[in-house]
Amino acid sequence: MQWQGWLTLALTVATLLALTFTRLRPALVMLTTMGLLIVSGALPAEGALSGFSNPGTMTVALMFVVAAGIHNSGGIDLLVENVLGRPTSQRSTLWRCSAPVMLLSAFLNNTPVVATMIPAMRLWARKLNISPSKLMIPLSYSAILGGTVTLIGTSTNLVVNGQYQALTGTDGFGLFAITAIGLPVAIAGLLFMWLFFPRLLPDRGGESMYSHLKEFTLEVTVNDGGPLVGKTIAQAQLRHLQRIYLVDILREDYVISAVSPDEVLCGGDRLVFAGDTEAIADLLRINGLRASADTGSAPVGTSERRVVEVVVSPRCEALGQAIREGRFRSRYGAAVLAVARGGERIEGHLGSIILEAGDTLLLEGSPDAINRLRNFRDFLLTTELDIEPPRHEKAWLAWGILLALLALVTSDTLSMLQGALVGAGLMLATGCCSVPQAGKSIDLSVLVTIAASLALGTALQSTGVAAAIAALITDAGIHSPLLLLALVYVVISLLTEVITNNAAAVLALPIALEVGRLVGMDAEPLVFAVMMAASASFATPLGYQTNLMVYGPGNYRFSDFLRVGVPMNLFIGAVTVCVIGWRYALF
Repeated sequence: MQWQGWLTLALTVATLLALTFTRLRPALVMLTTMGLLIVSGALPAEGALSGFSNPGTMTVALMFVVAAGIHNSGGIDLLVENVLGRPTSQRSTLWRCSAPVMLLSAFLNNTPVVATMIPAMRLWARKLNISPSKLMIPLSYSAILGGTVTLIGTSTNLVVNGQYQALTGTDGFGLFAITAIGLPVAIAGLLFMWLFFPRLLPDRGGESMYSHLKEFTLEVTVNDGGPLVGKTIAQAQLRHLQRIYLVDILREDYVISAVSPDEVLCGGDRLVFAGDTEAIADLLRINGLRASADTGSAPVGTSERRVVEVVVSPRCEALGQAIREGRFRSRYGAAVLAVARGGERIEGHLGSIILEAGDTLLLEGSPDAINRLRNFRDFLLTTELDIEPPRHEKAWLAWGILLALLALVTSDTLSMLQGALVGAGLMLATGCCSVPQAGKSIDLSVLVTIAASLALGTALQSTGVAAAIAALITDAGIHSPLLLLALVYVVISLLTEVITNNAAAVLALPIALEVGRLVGMDAEPLVFAVMMAASASFATPLGYQTNLMVYGPGNYRFSDFLRVGVPMNLFIGAVTVCVIGWRYALF
């Protein structure tokens, strides 16, 4: 290697050390590495910056918008309520999270599956009162395992199959050619997670800065003719909400206290809850509930509503008045959702509470109305909260758009980028999510990390570092097909942790085929080893796109992936080599 290769190798090691032993943000570390590659001349600027124009990076950004459509239409709530349920143990939780994701990822590209499931896992974690860090890594790993079950589960399999066709002139492999290997490996991986991940995964809450600081009084009304009418409190899943509890039911002229789980809900019932802001956000997502009318709430389905937390100033015109008499809608263009006093809830139903200076209110209004509140001396505007009731009537439409998008992509009617563009456009055009919601959904730190990681992968490939490492296997396993298979797997597995999985596969496949020809070994097991090793990347967040996607939502550190991913890599590698060796009689 020339000096460019040694410099690239040194920067790769330094990057891994920085990500492992410091708390610097991955995007900052990767951008610094990319900058050093450009300044040193080891990588041309156009090559380093190509990651920002890469179709994969743009696809991830668009899939964030598609996922926002699923989330803001209430489609995520359908999934959480009807599929995930309420498991009774952490192992049961892991199983319910992993099995459906693995199945979806076998037939749908695993990147959009993870993009769609991340908000579902966060919502589910809040409902179960567990840390998202217990679910996000299993989500990514399950998608990775599911992607190895069929040829279309991951782009890596398709890339390897296409290159194999070009190099050999054959027809390539069918949809289920790899299933006999990928399925047992995926099942073994799920069992490994089920047995060991409850102890290996970190427990980091990553809760909102406002959680548990104030206990608000919130009043909602059961919609007439809505899906909750005729259901009991338990059936409506209002009994075991986390960090919020049902205090009273106001029905016509009487109050039902100490509410029984068997109490049947009626249209027009007003439910008085006590809880914190994050729990209120979850409550307002329930289909069939709306903010009570006597607080001046906006009509159900009004778009682009924003919620802010304000403190009532001593000069507020509504001081000494009940909330229902305060004319918040006409005075301020906003509705009172909840109120707290001294960090504690106030007795009584919301409309009858007499306002005092220092009370904390959650106000809902249009963006213009919320901006105008800053000019009123009546309130001290503290912070805007991410609380917006979903458009439940769009939920099935959003899922239909996603499934249609994935069907078009997996049938090769559209490329992944084209499908993501169509899906994101339809989510916006049909109102499944608004433009501001789409903008907020795009995680720029993830996109920057992905783009900068591609620059490092390009440098490793163009400077000859990856080729030099891959070439070491040629002589080492020349006399043993099984050892050769194992070495191919190990080298690709190491490469894919520091460069993109597609680049590792494309780089290693010609070498593996040539070595197989020299020893008279059938190419098929080597091709499948390349596919499996390039996809089975668990030890770092850099090795696979879905790992990067869950890095932030899980509040992880780089070392967390090492703790759970290294054992996972070793186990999956051993199982894969054994399954391939047994199937092709290499023992």
